[in-house]
Amino acid sequence: MSKTATTLERQYTRKEAADYCQVHPLTITRWARCGLLPSVRTPGGHRRYRESDLRAVMDGEAES
Repeated sequence: MSKTATTLERQYTRKEAADYCQVHPLTITRWARCGLLPSVRTPGGHRRYRESDLRAVMDGEAES
C-alpha cells in the first residue's frame, strides 16, 4: 500500500516494533538489515518502522 506525503502514519521505535510483532528487538534489526522490513532513519541515526510495514511482515506480505 502506498502512502502519500500528507498521510501521517504511526512510526515505532525498535522496542515498540518488537512488542508489536512479539519478537526480540534484535529480530527487528535483522529484518531491517536484510531488507525484509523497511525503515526510516531519524536525524540521530535511529531507525523507525511504519505500522503498515510491520503489519505486512506479520501477515507474510513483505517483499525480500
